[in-house]
Amino acid sequence: MTDGVRLVVFGRQGAGKGTQCARLAAHYGVPHISTGDMLRAAVRDGTEFGLKAKEYMDAGKLLPDDIMVGLVAERLAQHDARGGWLLDGYPRTPGQAEALAAVSGDAPFTLAINLDVPESVVIERISSRRVCASDSSHIYSVQQPPAVAGVCDRCGGEVVQRADDTAEAVRERLDTYQRQTAPLIAWFEERDKLATVDGNDAPDVVTASLIATVDERHHL
Repeated sequence: MTDGVRLVVFGRQGAGKGTQCARLAAHYGVPHISTGDMLRAAVRDGTEFGLKAKEYMDAGKLLPDDIMVGLVAERLAQHDARGGWLLDGYPRTPGQAEALAAVSGDAPFTLAINLDVPESVVIERISSRRVCASDSSHIYSVQQPPAVAGVCDRCGGEVVQRADDTAEAVRERLDTYQRQTAPLIAWFEERDKLATVDGNDAPDVVTASLIATVDERHHL
């Protein structure tokens, strides 16, 4: 067994999970594996489970758990993940967590981290977000708008609020997340594999707290 960390990170939309996952992965020298990136790579590379996943995706169907488990197992078997990994977006249910424990084999996960930010804060963060209609990676907010109102500083595209970023839409997504995630939190907690970290602070402070938590549990 290698000594690298094996982390599962989850948190509400708008909690800053993407930023913190990238920082943690870089700090520990492990790949940041997001469900979406993993799925796209498997389909692109034509792996066994990537081809199966493509059939469901082309038919507009949700992927069954056995295919998701297969995709994860394929990804964790790749060379760069042998010394550890950080999973973002998986597992989503206790059943998937059981499957992850099984495919991890002799290298079980180190810790599941719940990046906790109050619902009121993430609603404010997401509902104030604005994006470029031409390139959604160009992101602004009500508090930090583009130099010219409604015009992207980087490409000149129109800056808009996405339909699913309204406060009402965000509340609906958060309700779904809470229903789906509560049993998962309980699953990890029952196995003494859960750490809840306050994400409602400056990004650098949150990163330091996350690293301290992982190091304490991993005895680094």
